[in-house]
Amino acid sequence: MSEIVTCARTAPEESGKRSAQSWWIPRLPRAVPVARHRVQKAMRGWGEPDERVEAAALVMTELVTNAVEHTAGRRIRCRLLRTSGRVRICVWNRGRRHIPALPGPRSPQPSDGPVEGLHGAEGPGPVTCGEPDGADDGFSLASVAEDGRGLMLVDALATRWGTRTSVSGRLVWADI
Repeated sequence: MSEIVTCARTAPEESGKRSAQSWWIPRLPRAVPVARHRVQKAMRGWGEPDERVEAAALVMTELVTNAVEHTAGRRIRCRLLRTSGRVRICVWNRGRRHIPALPGPRSPQPSDGPVEGLHGAEGPGPVTCGEPDGADDGFSLASVAEDGRGLMLVDALATRWGTRTSVSGRLVWADI
């Protein structure tokens, strides 16, 4: 069995309040725990509380699993962006095979500003972030297959989350 190799880059901290980590993993099921452990290690290093660390690790696991199962690209980019009060988890992939519909009303709003990270040649460009609008879209747990409940976990654990699709792939982000 071959070893999973990741490429990583760490951004310098600014006044101890902002930092980022970014890495690529292969689109393989055995790379999912690699992403989860990277989140745990980074967030513990930042001094985040255990509850937040584990919530973020679970969100990263679900987002990377979706990218592994529902996309065709060979690599997945993972990114953590930390500011005072939140950690943003980003998962981006280049391939665009069948991508499941997202549950709930947490879609990006055009009025929201751009999100840093994942732009330029390596990513799909600036991402807009949305707040839940509170609308009842008729989504129910009974309508989701057992293997489609990962995004419901993301919805339950994240303060907000969203997605952006472009010709080069899809970015899914979540704030913890």
